[in-house]
Amino acid sequence: MKYRVAALSAAAAFTLLHLQSASAADLPQIRTSDRNTVPDCATPGRLTAYLKSRNASLDPRFEKIAVEYMRHGEELNLRWDYAFFQMLMETGNLSFMRDQHRPGLVKPAQNNFAGLGAVGKGQHGETFPDVSTGVRAHLEHVLMYTGEPVDNPVAERTRKVMEWGVLTSWQKTVKGPMTYAHLAQQWAKSKSYADMIETVGERFYEQFCSQPDLQPDLVREARAGRGARPKAVADNAVLEEKPRPGVELARKAIEDGKAEDNNKRLGLGAASLLRAIGDLTKSDGDTATQDTKPGQDHKPGKDIAAKDTATTPRISSLASPKPDTGATKSAAVLPVSAGTALAKPIAPAAPKCHVWTASYGGAKAILIKAQSEAGINYTVLDVNEGSEKREADAYIAAYAKGGTITGEFSSQSQALDQAFELCPEG
Repeated sequence: MKYRVAALSAAAAFTLLHLQSASAADLPQIRTSDRNTVPDCATPGRLTAYLKSRNASLDPRFEKIAVEYMRHGEELNLRWDYAFFQMLMETGNLSFMRDQHRPGLVKPAQNNFAGLGAVGKGQHGETFPDVSTGVRAHLEHVLMYTGEPVDNPVAERTRKVMEWGVLTSWQKTVKGPMTYAHLAQQWAKSKSYADMIETVGERFYEQFCSQPDLQPDLVREARAGRGARPKAVADNAVLEEKPRPGVELARKAIEDGKAEDNNKRLGLGAASLLRAIGDLTKSDGDTATQDTKPGQDHKPGKDIAAKDTATTPRISSLASPKPDTGATKSAAVLPVSAGTALAKPIAPAAPKCHVWTASYGGAKAILIKAQSEAGINYTVLDVNEGSEKREADAYIAAYAKGGTITGEFSSQSQALDQAFELCPEG
């Protein structure tokens, strides 16, 4: 949940945990197994009919998106049907509208079906070259929540979450297989996010499974070149956990990342991911980008699976210095990989100062000045109102040793303007 249990009475905390467990019973495991398979009636043809019943003006580009969910979902051994339902909710049934009059943060041309990297404030998220690649990016991000490493992920956000080990501590608290209910708690701030996914799914299985499939050839198209349905992962399969860089690597990368060839935007919204320090009250997650609800969908009473739930602190973000173009006041993000992040810079001389951004998800901003071997670092830190000092102190302790607060601002843009006045070379 989004509040600290310490702030609750014992009785209230027990009730809260009970409600969490009840919600977790509504969504299936993410990974398929002998006892957790996508129902045979969930075909691309029926799912497309369901989609069109919810969006009569469907863009023709998305006519076969269900084929891609089946194709990539079976390759990854996922309950791709519930990823499809999540996509419908995230994108407003592929209308990409918040409501009838307001477009959503993500645009249709981005082929971003899960809001990856879309964090608001003009950050529209990642863009993928085609529908199939966008679906793959979504499903790989879902797979990542199970704790299984994804080799060469499509989405930059997926790579950074794995690289920094953002979800590792939380994943260790989950007892039993990871479910979509667990995922929902981390993906969005909304406490009803899991219920919304469940409702979209229940309506399909209650109303469309018994209908004839008017496009049966789409199943063969989804499995073309792969033969029969892939074998599901055993229920007791143990996933190998690869070592991931941690906070120390992040801090070191901040000090050493001076090479100009590293200055490019990651598409992670404001910045690349790092673990937040301190007992934050908000939960980490990928926020729902369209702020949509399942319309007139009702809350069904049928349970799908009973699973445990867990919470984790919200994750902060960190950006790299702005490229030395002399024209643009925007901080580019430094890509850091386990193999190359700490390489010595090629540039003959480091700039005297850098401008960075980091975020705890709030609307206010604090400008922090800190000295490192590379020069002076100015960090614009987004903080939550009422927690400004605690979050700033936590960031300074972890990433800006000896740093001082030079100003507080009502928005990130105001803080960035001040930062670039102090550090024009960025």
